[in-house]
Amino acid sequence: MRRAIFPGSFDPITLGHYDIITRGITLFDELVIAIGINAEKNYMFTLEERKHFIEEAFRNQHRIK
Repeated sequence: MRRAIFPGSFDPITLGHYDIITRGITLFDELVIAIGINAEKNYMFTLEERKHFIEEAFRNQHRIK
């Protein structure tokens, strides 16, 4: 199994993030999206909101974790 990890803050998820993720799922069997937290950054959205945005954007992609 070929697995990749794509880390970022995703605050918010952008078209650039979306593009990288959609290209990544064609190259790997599984793509893990890791939402990072930077204590020195002021976020626009909470961790749960960012997670929800990503889950909704890719709800039909079984390769994304």
